[in-house]
Amino acid sequence: MRSSADPSKGSILALRSYPERTLDRWAKHYGPLLSVWLGNQLVVVVSDPGIAKGLMATHGAVFSDRKEMFIESQTVLRGRGVIASPYNRQWRKHRRIASLWLNRKAVESYTHALQFEATDMITDLYTDGADGLADIDPQAYVDRCSLNNMLAVTFGFRTDSIHHPMLGRVLRLSRKFTNITRPVSNLVDFVPILQRLPSDTRRRARKLHSELLELYGGLIEEMEKSMQAGAEVQDCLVKTMLLKKTKEDLDDLDIAMLASSFMIGGTETTAAIMQWCTALIPAHPHVQKRAHEELDRVVGRDCLPTAEDVDSLPSCRAIIKEVERCHNPHWLGTPHMASRDFVYGEHLIPKGTVVVLNTWTMHHNPNRWKNPMDFDPDRYIDKQLLSSASAKLSSLSERDHWIFGAGRRICPGMLLAERVIWLTVSQMLWAFDMQQIAGKPIDLNEHEGLSGRRPRPFEVRIRPRFEGARKIVDEDIKRRNA
Repeated sequence: MRSSADPSKGSILALRSYPERTLDRWAKHYGPLLSVWLGNQLVVVVSDPGIAKGLMATHGAVFSDRKEMFIESQTVLRGRGVIASPYNRQWRKHRRIASLWLNRKAVESYTHALQFEATDMITDLYTDGADGLADIDPQAYVDRCSLNNMLAVTFGFRTDSIHHPMLGRVLRLSRKFTNITRPVSNLVDFVPILQRLPSDTRRRARKLHSELLELYGGLIEEMEKSMQAGAEVQDCLVKTMLLKKTKEDLDDLDIAMLASSFMIGGTETTAAIMQWCTALIPAHPHVQKRAHEELDRVVGRDCLPTAEDVDSLPSCRAIIKEVERCHNPHWLGTPHMASRDFVYGEHLIPKGTVVVLNTWTMHHNPNRWKNPMDFDPDRYIDKQLLSSASAKLSSLSERDHWIFGAGRRICPGMLLAERVIWLTVSQMLWAFDMQQIAGKPIDLNEHEGLSGRRPRPFEVRIRPRFEGARKIVDEDIKRRNA
């Protein structure tokens, strides 16, 4: 294992902007398993699926821990939440509670609500896009759809428009979190002396913690008061935690930070994938045309696609998988940590080493993907399994991508995310003919924004795909509201 840089802050500075691209260049020069010093922290970067499987899955008992990053874990989340906690009893308890609302049976139980949010978003896009006569940026609509799904699961309510103040407030907090907790570019996390000194980063992290408590802690307090007063409260994660508060020995901070983790982890990433779909589909009309033909043949024009149609729509399924391969919103994910010394081949990985999966290189490996920079859903046309199922296969060649992470810390919400994305994208393809606007080409280069890798703002024309499409959508909404 070769080191790519001296143990100095220079390594961190080299990774401040688009770190996945720098790590890709280093992987090509130094190899798929390299080490780098970030301040006083040794970091091992994995850029090969076989090595990732060998460390994260085969030896998951060693590589399932998390380093308690000063900013994310210690300052913002205060050691709570599923995202960044160490691999210990508290994390296992929080993960078990979270799984009550994220397991397959749970997702099936509220799929009707997810379907409603997708259809409601389509109605708004029809209306605000003037049935294709007006240019429209779909970002706010996608954001609200994703937000409403997570609000329903976590707190049992939803917003009624893209102008609802909750939308802007939640997104601001999520983007602050993403911006301040980037995995390998935060100097304060890796230079201990900076953790004892006043800094703008530390101040912003403390403020973010207070803002999360104010918003989500406030919603939790309101729900608890309603439950104590005997009012009927919608089933949701927070209600479950409040009912189990004594039995599971949960304090108020546990509940607030676990709810915050749900909202942060579940809103932005899902919305980013859906937004990439709304950018890439109109930019590739031949891909859209094939999906339309498939939908007409399999689903027809008298009803919208549902979760039950996923196995019968390989073109639609392939579009989503290729978007996820091309545009992981968080290329480096959340780093793992070695819980003891470990020897991989000839390489010693010392206890406490942070291990990062460089999924950008893994997703763009020309030995696996022909012309990897091209958007080509045909790569997945014969891949029958859902990506969540493929992530558990022993065969690396059958795994769709690494967007959900790996090993025992694989994304606990992947079934929910997959269902949301499927319902939203398949219904958009059924309902719309999405078109680029003459003179306004869609910029498909990744933008290093506050919420991970999203496309830059763009506008499209969203036309009803056939006469009567909007009527079918409106009738579906009325039926689900009945």
